[in-house]
Amino acid sequence: MSKDIEHIIAGWEFDPARVSARWIKGEDGGTKIQLRLDLGLFQMEPNGRPDGTRPHGYPTVLDYYLTLERTSQGADFPELDEEACAGLQQEAVQFYYRYLALYALRHYEGVIRDTRHNMMIAELVERHAEDEELAWEFLQFYPYMRMMHARAAADQFVADGRGEYEMAILAVEQGLADIRAFWKKHDDTEYDEDVTTDEEEVLSDLLDELRQRKPRSPHDQLQEDLQRAIAVENYEKAATLRDALRRMEKKESKPARKER
Repeated sequence: MSKDIEHIIAGWEFDPARVSARWIKGEDGGTKIQLRLDLGLFQMEPNGRPDGTRPHGYPTVLDYYLTLERTSQGADFPELDEEACAGLQQEAVQFYYRYLALYALRHYEGVIRDTRHNMMIAELVERHAEDEELAWEFLQFYPYMRMMHARAAADQFVADGRGEYEMAILAVEQGLADIRAFWKKHDDTEYDEDVTTDEEEVLSDLLDELRQRKPRSPHDQLQEDLQRAIAVENYEKAATLRDALRRMEKKESKPARKER
């Protein structure tokens, strides 16, 4: 049997402008994820470790250290040295490639799971790395991971006609708040709220888009019409709209009548 992968990627050209991924059925009958790269492809398991291994007998290296941390209650937990961090970094890279592929495949639940996994790795290393330089090797990627986590959560709330725009907006707003809190905590220079990072810009643009796409309620529409009438000095119409708005607010504030 030839080991050449040319027949596998034939017709699947690499596009540097976008992430290309696909689902395939493996020879074992299970579902796999393939991610197209310039020199070939990655093939990953959809669950657990992307490479399908069980390090130290655990589903992931993170699971191994979290179990050790929990059972030792912090008393005898070893500092994470370069070798330990290298193992965690290898795992984080695998999860990174998988959540990129899953996002391209619109599998948002998987993206949320895998970005959370990598953020937990960063938090573990921050708690136990033998020095700050090792910890920063992981923490520097937190804003990107948090951005992808928020994007996936927002997309999941509005995907396939769900239309849960309020929840999507909250997910993005929380992501932005977490990224800004991260930089306030870790930036060596004085944090400048007027300077927007790439991750903040992505989420800010998404937030604007969601707010524009969110269907307006009758209350919101009345308020918008009222503001427009005032802006063009149509005070007679403004008075009518204001009265309608007050009636609506009064009706909404009344408690529901209990049925006997």
